Amino acid sequence: MRTILAVLAALAAMPVLAQTALPDPTRPPPEVLAPQTERSGPAMAGPAAGPQLQSVLMARRPGGRKLAVIDGAIVPLGGRVGGAVLVEVRESAVVLQRGKQKQVLKLVSSGQDKARQP
Repeated sequence: MRTILAVLAALAAMPVLAQTALPDPTRPPPEVLAPQTERSGPAMAGPAAGPQLQSVLMARRPGGRKLAVIDGAIVPLGGRVGGAVLVEVRESAVVLQRGKQKQVLKLVSSGQDKARQP
């Protein structure tokens, strides 16, 4: 009887022991969540950092849909964001055009890629 109680107690404790902190893949990277006063570095310097590319979605089939998530808004190819038109979508960057001026936005890295490299 004591053995059964010991096994039941061990099984009851297993969910607590099995819990590990897994990163949320949908959570924005820490540099995006940090308040403006805590941000530093050349990418964050200056009063206006401009639009920020958060995600790129591309269909696998040729001619399929291409979307970008910029400042939390889903923008299709040819769509507008902040007065600019999304003219090109790449795997890790997009190109916005305002008149004759083009702006390349690169995908924000979460820093996990660097942690995986030896």
